[in-house]
Amino acid sequence: MVVVGLTNESNRIEWIRKTLAAVPEGWRILDAGAGEQQFKKNCSHLNYVAQDFGQYDGYGDGRGLQMGNWDQTKLDIISDITSIPEPNASFDAIMCTEVFEHLPEPILALKEFSRLLRSGGKLILTAPFCSLTHFAPYHFSTGFNQYWYEHHLPRHGLKIVELVKNGNYFEYLAQEIRRIDGVAQKYANQYVEDQWAVICILEQLQKMSKADLGSAELLCFGCHVLAEKE
Repeated sequence: MVVVGLTNESNRIEWIRKTLAAVPEGWRILDAGAGEQQFKKNCSHLNYVAQDFGQYDGYGDGRGLQMGNWDQTKLDIISDITSIPEPNASFDAIMCTEVFEHLPEPILALKEFSRLLRSGGKLILTAPFCSLTHFAPYHFSTGFNQYWYEHHLPRHGLKIVELVKNGNYFEYLAQEIRRIDGVAQKYANQYVEDQWAVICILEQLQKMSKADLGSAELLCFGCHVLAEKE
């Protein structure tokens, strides 16, 4: 069975679930840029607070990839992510998943997270290494690699405890090859005529991915980061 290129989201969800399960019971956690609060169900043992700027409606400007609908009626805080109306050190943990590419100034968000976290508090971050345009016009960066985190987090008093790369070069290529037919139909009014050729390429990429020796340093789906406020 050819599954190469299909694990981006499932890998990320599993890592987030595992990381949230390890957060001590009763901790106050901020879901920053919570959107539709996908991981609220995994925070039942925590004091969960959802924040978002609340302006995305599912359709955006109609360009790139859009959701089609988006429900943000159950947010606890509606504000800019760089200026959240909560006191200093008022959270034990902050989760921010697949949000940084949608921020004009993600470093200012890091600064705000550092302000909001108490000493010893945990920061749970995920963002793409590389991404297609989505949620436009609220898409400002294609992605972030490990060096971005290693450079900026310590400068805001955040010590990296874990940094996991999701996928690898071959997995990422397979993900995009699987998109070709849909993209061709939308932007070129054509179909992929030789589906067998696509299957053959995916089979080769799957073999290469299984034999991978570190291609994630070139390209991967994204980084999953756990940090601690010093």
